[in-house]
Amino acid sequence: MLQVTLPQYEKNPDYFVVVEPTPKRIRGMFNGEFVVDTTNAVILHEKNHVPVYYFPIEDVRADILSPTDHGTHCPYKGDASYWSLQVGDRGAENAVWSYKEPLEECPELNGYMAFYWNKIDAWFEEEEEVYVHARDPYKRIDILQSSRHVEIVIDGVTVADTHRPTILLEGTLPTRYYIPRLDLRNEALIPTSTRTQCPYKGEAGYFSVQSPDREVKDVAWYYQNPTTESSKIAGLVSFFNERVEVYVDGELQERPKSKWSE
Repeated sequence: MLQVTLPQYEKNPDYFVVVEPTPKRIRGMFNGEFVVDTTNAVILHEKNHVPVYYFPIEDVRADILSPTDHGTHCPYKGDASYWSLQVGDRGAENAVWSYKEPLEECPELNGYMAFYWNKIDAWFEEEEEVYVHARDPYKRIDILQSSRHVEIVIDGVTVADTHRPTILLEGTLPTRYYIPRLDLRNEALIPTSTRTQCPYKGEAGYFSVQSPDREVKDVAWYYQNPTTESSKIAGLVSFFNERVEVYVDGELQERPKSKWSE
């Protein structure tokens, strides 16, 4: 069993690479077949990176792998070797890697393989599909029903006005206010084809908003069928605080700065 250790790197003492076991059954599907199926995966946590599952080599289908000449070097983990995979008429080049001789400071990863998440068609934790990347067991989302007065204004027009918002708090991300459809100016909402995925909430659909002077593209989103943990926001609509005016109990909120800012 791998142990959780806190490494010491001379080149950057504040950096960390930590590995810990997970009790979940993890499966990855490619071209209609499971290419990995294990109850003995470990999660690698690395500073400034999303979590990554590593799988025992014996739980990865050897018949679909072929080694390549590709290689990469990480100053904190060592030299990685790569494999491509082929299932039926589809393949994925350099989709799998392993550290055969990880650096001394790194947790013992010899005997484990990892996949590029987006090169596999679907990932499952037990029977639930997981999007984007492995879920971080230390990440918390609070979803709170509220009676605060929330108004959303775009170009001087109120597009949402509610006394029953659902407030979602997710780490250091901006506070999100989810609003019932009956409290929206629905005629201003324009459904779009945009879809995004979140490992903690599921797949989101989007609305643009038509103001008197312009169309504000993909400024609002909703989760029609969110994950079980996020079921309180099912069917509710939220707006990017970064791109609209948000009033809470009559007070204009400061626009946060993030990758979603205009």
